[in-house]
Formats: sequence, structure tokens, C-alpha cells
Amino acid sequence: MTKRLPYQDASRSIDERIDDLLSRMSLEEKAGMMFHPMAFISPDGAFDGDMSVFGQPPLRELTEKHINHFGLAGAAGARETAAWVNQLQALAASSRLGIPVTVSSDPRHGFSNNPGAFTATPAFSQWPESPGLAAVGDETLVEEFADIARQEFIAVGIRAGLHPMADLATEPRWGRVNGTFGEDAQLAAKLTAAHIRGFQGAELGAESVACMTKHFPGGGPQKDGEDSHFEYGREQVYPGGCFDYHLLPFEAAFEAGAAMIMPYYSMPVGTEHEEVGFAYNKGVITGLLREKYGFDGVVCTDWGTLTDMEIMGKPFPARAWGVEHLSLGERIVKSLEAGVDQFGGESCPEALVELARAGQVSEARLDISVRRLLRDKFRLGLFENHYVDETAAAHIAGNPAFRAAGDLAQRKSIVLLKNDGSLPLKGRPKIYIENIQPEVAAHYGEVVDKPSAADYAILRLRTPFEPRDHYFLEAHFHQGDLAFDDAEIQRIEAIAAQTPTIVDIYLERAAVIPEIAEASAGLIANFGASDAAALDIIFGRFQPGAKLPFELPSSMEAVRAQHPDAPHDSADPLFKYGHGMTY
Repeated sequence: MTKRLPYQDASRSIDERIDDLLSRMSLEEKAGMMFHPMAFISPDGAFDGDMSVFGQPPLRELTEKHINHFGLAGAAGARETAAWVNQLQALAASSRLGIPVTVSSDPRHGFSNNPGAFTATPAFSQWPESPGLAAVGDETLVEEFADIARQEFIAVGIRAGLHPMADLATEPRWGRVNGTFGEDAQLAAKLTAAHIRGFQGAELGAESVACMTKHFPGGGPQKDGEDSHFEYGREQVYPGGCFDYHLLPFEAAFEAGAAMIMPYYSMPVGTEHEEVGFAYNKGVITGLLREKYGFDGVVCTDWGTLTDMEIMGKPFPARAWGVEHLSLGERIVKSLEAGVDQFGGESCPEALVELARAGQVSEARLDISVRRLLRDKFRLGLFENHYVDETAAAHIAGNPAFRAAGDLAQRKSIVLLKNDGSLPLKGRPKIYIENIQPEVAAHYGEVVDKPSAADYAILRLRTPFEPRDHYFLEAHFHQGDLAFDDAEIQRIEAIAAQTPTIVDIYLERAAVIPEIAEASAGLIANFGASDAAALDIIFGRFQPGAKLPFELPSSMEAVRAQHPDAPHDSADPLFKYGHGMTY
């Protein structure tokens, strides 16, 4: 029988086990723990330790670089994902100290598919995006969602969630609005706390998924609405004087016991803090997060703050805003001095080892961060049970009860914005449809091929954006103007001139739609909903009751005049925050 080492003895306290394990770890093993790169799973779930899309392959990172935190990129079936994670854990178990891997993931339960923010995963239940949960405004629903998502994550071996987003949607052009709980800090605070309770429970334990709440101190107030994944969006501004307003959801997250915090890429402009990215900002991480709020959990940077990359043939410079002139070593030192514990999306522990051997970073400083990271592994029970049941995973993830709960939430989250009396539609009318599956629509009416032959037209639209594709990921971030172009407006008006037209718009951001609203007989908004969910609302099979989680501006001029940090400040909005009708 293999003798159990003291850090493997679950009867000892976590602090005792950490002390023993730290005493056995080499400098290289400590450094490896402080990096959190991506590992890619192919759709068939085949495990290839040499496969990589976002950096070094996991086999080399785990065995040669001693890395044992990986963000999961890509999606496969539940059984296949569980098998893939088990093979990764088997590699970790064969290492000198057998430290298990913590597998993390971005959100996987919505409709968005953005490799830099969300991963659509058909094996899981499907829910509205966070603004849709905010449109319902029910803490109980958010906690139910998070509890179901927790069970699906655990079933396949994901033990850390790179969420919730506690950011506020005060700048409607921002490309990450659809990850927030809207623009109101009080509502976002309640729902952020509910999300964490559902994933973590009353305290972090063997049945928890640890939440990495982001993006401290609030990533919403982006200058001109541009996202700081890209150099042109690196500035975060507060002309409305609302810096503290954006902290309110994080205060609720701390109260709920958030295990980890992720600062954003952005650099604050015009505040008391140094104008460098938050991952390098000592005043924000140490002064505000550590000292004012007393947060002693893990702080992990957002992905890719240290090194320039080229991925899939496109440039992806380091998001080292304000410190672009610093060398890799200098960036690491500044980030550690700011109070960071781990580098997300990075895989260069050898650079940290070199700094430590040169006396530029003390091993005692590494121990502080490694202790926090080990504490979460022990609290999650990974040392006792890091493998998952592959057969059970296939039965738990996406089971009928979980899918039914997500489907119901989709319907609850749809907002009725306008009704001239046409809604709900009655009987089986002749319907002209756009962006709706004909086989689904056939359950509600007779589908015809032109508006002039229809009793009603039903159009599913989505918020416009400016296509961009220079940098890696840029095409996935929908940013820029929110208004439809004239040709599209005229096309919709022409349809509405022929037959009463019902418009359903997916609000991944706050669209500018005065002409479309005027032309429509009925207008609904969704935040991630199936065709059947939208049609259930339109035909009265489900009664609408949700409320807008952010304003819909009346014009782009009004958008540009808004303060990006202030809520509810659009001049004469087309639909105000909280607007929503029913039948």
C-alpha cells in the first residue's frame, strides 16, 4: 500500500496540509501554480495532450511547467468532456506531488458563442443570458440557474467558473453587455450574490464550483463603449463621478463569499488611481480590494496581460495597458506587487522562476499566492476526489428537468415592449417569418413565403454592430453603433406596410430602434430565447412579465451624450429602464 503523505490526509486541517505541501514544493512547482492557461477540447472529446490553440499543449504545460490550472476551451458532449478531464487529472496524478488540476470555464449555458467570453455547450441546459435573468429580476431564479449549472459543471469536472460578471451595463455600446445583470447596481448586486450562492453554496466545499467574480472594480464604463480586449478600448472613464456605484455588486459578491476575483484589462483615467491596467494597479488590487474590502481570496488576472501572441494568424497583443513599455519580467513584478496571485491565459512560469532566482521576487511572495491557490483546491475536495463518473455525467448534464427549467426561464425573460392590440395572436393565422425555423413556426400558424400573403409577419432581429476582424477574437465582440442602417429600416417598414408586423429583437446590447418600434404592431425583446419561446409569447401561450434591465436609447446622438459610468441617463429614452408590458 502506498503511504499517504501528510498533505493527503483529509483528517488534518487545510492549513496543516497546505504547510506540508508548500514545504515539499520546488520553486518551479510554485511558479507553475501561478499560471492559468487554456486547454482545448475538440468536439469529439478526443484527448490529445499535444493539442493547443491558445498556447502550449497541456501535456507539456502540466509535466514540464508544473501548471495545474486550465481554462477549458471548446465544447464536446458531457461524457466526452468528463473523459477528457479524467485523462488530464490522470496526468496530474502521475506528477511528483500529484497536485490535481483545477479546470475552469467561461459561462456555457447561454446562446452566445465567443471564445473570449462565452462557450455555447449543447450538452448543457440553455438559459437566457444574464440580462434576461435581470429582466425577470428574481433572486430565486438566478440561484436555481446557478445550482443547475453547478451540477452540470461538476458532472464533467469543471470546478471553477470564470463568472459572474458583476459589471454594469451603463455604456450601451460595450461589447460585453450581454454578460451583465443590466445597468442598475442594486439589482445587479442581488443577482450577483444569488449566482455565487448557487454555484458555491454557503461556503466553498466538495460540492461547489468556485466563482471568479469579474471584472473588478467594474468593467462597464468603457470610453466610447470600446472593449479593453483591444488597444483602442483600453481606457475606462468616469465623467459621471460614478466609480463607487460600480463597486456595489462586488460588495455583494464579497458578502456572498466569492472565492476569486478577476480584475479587468482597462486602465482608469481621471481617478485617484494610477493609469495602468487593473491587473497592474496596486491602488485598486491592494488598496481597494485587499485592504478596504479585506478580500483574501485568489486574484487572477484576465487572460493575456503579459505576452504578445499571434493566434490563428491574427495578432493579439498583451493587454498590458499603461505598461506596454515594460519587459515581461517587469510586468510580472509589477502585477505581483499590485497583489495578483495568478496570471490568466499565460504560460511562462519559467520567467517567474528566473525573477525569483535573481532576487527580484522573493519565494515568500510566491508562497502567499500559492497558499491561496492550494486552499481552494483543498476546499473543493480535489485532493480526495478529482475524477468524475463519465456515465453519470451524460445523465446529469442537460437532463430533461434541467432543460425544462432553462426553457421556462427563457420565456420568463422576454419583455413585451409594444402592443397595438394585435398581441397575442389568435388561432392559426398565415404568417410570414424571418430568422425562425419553419418547422417550429408551423406549430403556431400557416407559414407563407411573402408578406403580402400573410395575416402577420414575424421577424426575429438582433442588435446591430460594427463588424471588425483585425485582431484575434475581435469579430466575436459586437461593438460600435447600435442603430440599424437605413436600408434595413426601409426593408422592415416595407414589410410592415403590407401586413401587421411583430418584431422580436435579441438585445445583446441596447439597440436604437425608434423607426422599427413605430412600424411594428407588436415588439418584444429577448436576451437569448429559442424560436418556440418567442412564439409562445407572441401567441399568448406564455404571458409576458419581464422588465427591461437597461434603457433603450432614442438615438445614437443620445448614446454618445451619455456618461459611460452613469445609469439611467439617456436623454428621452425610447423605452426606460424597467419598462415592460403584459397581456
